[in-house]
Amino acid sequence: MFVTPAYAQAAGAPAGSAFAQFIPLILIFAIMYFLLIRPQQKKMKDHRAMVDALRRGDQVITQGGIIGKVSKVKEDGELEVEIADGVKVRVVKNTIAQVISKTEPAAANTN
Repeated sequence: MFVTPAYAQAAGAPAGSAFAQFIPLILIFAIMYFLLIRPQQKKMKDHRAMVDALRRGDQVITQGGIIGKVSKVKEDGELEVEIADGVKVRVVKNTIAQVISKTEPAAANTN
């Protein structure tokens, strides 16, 4: 007497519609991958390549906004950056936000 027709129809739903319910979820994940995850991975890869290519004489900007010139590249993930005449600070390589000007590598002597 109090059972609505909607409850009566849901009891006989076919089992194949369960997969159809996951299709929008799969599409949302695919869109999120191509719009968010993949570009972020590319950006991280480009930053890692930029940091690995740092060498003495490069002018850089740190994430804190300090502009300086690389005076020494250390092996333990640190740089020594000269921010003023005679003022050098130690900076972690991964905190370099941008390279303003690159120095050209020394030409190989072919004598």
